[in-house]
Amino acid sequence: MSRPATASTSTAPSARRVWTRVRGASLVVALVLIGGIALATVRSTDSHGALDPRSADPSGSRAVAELLKDRGVAITLATTLDEATSATRPDSTLLVTTPDLLTETQQATLRSAMARSAGRTVLVGAGTASLDTLAPGVTSAPSASVRNLAPSCTLPAATRAGSVDLGGERYLTDPGTPADTCYLSDGLPTLVRLPGSGTTDTVLLGSPDIFFNDRLDEQGNASLALQLLGSRTHLVWYLPSLADASALTDDSAGDTTDDFLSLIPSGWLWGTLQLAIAALLAAIWRGRRLGPLVTERLPVALRASEATEGRARLYRKADARDRAASVLRTATRTRLAPLLGVAVQDAHSPERLLPALSARLPDTTAAPRDLLFGPAPADDATLIRLADQLDALEREVRTS
Repeated sequence: MSRPATASTSTAPSARRVWTRVRGASLVVALVLIGGIALATVRSTDSHGALDPRSADPSGSRAVAELLKDRGVAITLATTLDEATSATRPDSTLLVTTPDLLTETQQATLRSAMARSAGRTVLVGAGTASLDTLAPGVTSAPSASVRNLAPSCTLPAATRAGSVDLGGERYLTDPGTPADTCYLSDGLPTLVRLPGSGTTDTVLLGSPDIFFNDRLDEQGNASLALQLLGSRTHLVWYLPSLADASALTDDSAGDTTDDFLSLIPSGWLWGTLQLAIAALLAAIWRGRRLGPLVTERLPVALRASEATEGRARLYRKADARDRAASVLRTATRTRLAPLLGVAVQDAHSPERLLPALSARLPDTTAAPRDLLFGPAPADDATLIRLADQLDALEREVRTS
């Protein structure tokens, strides 16, 4: 006779339980992947940064670069000083977007290249950090806001362009320094042209707004930009960078390490931000509430006496006489309060419980205050005696 098959209980976790355990981590991983894909998509577009001739952003300069190419001007993009100096020729215009970012050694090297090129150099936003080397005889004045300014000079490029959006750095020229000063802001020029030997000249622009994509079609911005950058057949567009190796060989380059974050590649910063967001989401996931308590049927019934005995053994093992005495006194006060006509919430107040107890037992030989609110026992014998005295006090109240 065959035995009936018995149902077996599998200890393997179910698919639902596995999903419950891993769904939080899966969500974090998915968010990190989505963020990485979105970041890669954004960085793969034409966004390269401010004044970048490849950038179609509002603060980029792709529009003016395309117009220059249509006029027959060849553009060479340089991101290092070596690239900029090697590409500069007598028929070149050298545009330096952030000259203040160059170190003193880099500025000296660039100044030598400017003198040898016999071309034009356009310095955008040059301030105190670079004027002494790149534009001797010119000093920086307090900056001004960018607004529409009239030429106020006889420089042909300015008079043909008319009013443009300029501001930012303002300049002061030393007496005796030949210069064309245009577009005055509160009496100080925001465009200065310094003629050099032969066809060499240097143009200082207080702000880069006339080169921005979103402002090129306003006022005479496009006209002035094309005349300044398109006077030669070749344009070297130099974007200085802290990553340039020539900056690291400068003895004074230590001054640029004050801003530590500026020395970290942007990819590392974005990666750190993603990891921080992932860690925050993981912390929120792990710190979430576990939900309401669920009652569980015990396999066996546990008698109250056994629970009390087990708890007492734990107190004894931990030598917690103070805790055991506190439990005994609290339970006794709770049971005595209804017998004495004291509210349960006042059972643990000596000012309420003791007067009622004295009125009920005026001739008792016990010391109620020491019994109910006294110090912790010093040894086990004292604890046992305290328990007996509390039982005796409770019996005396019940029988009075």
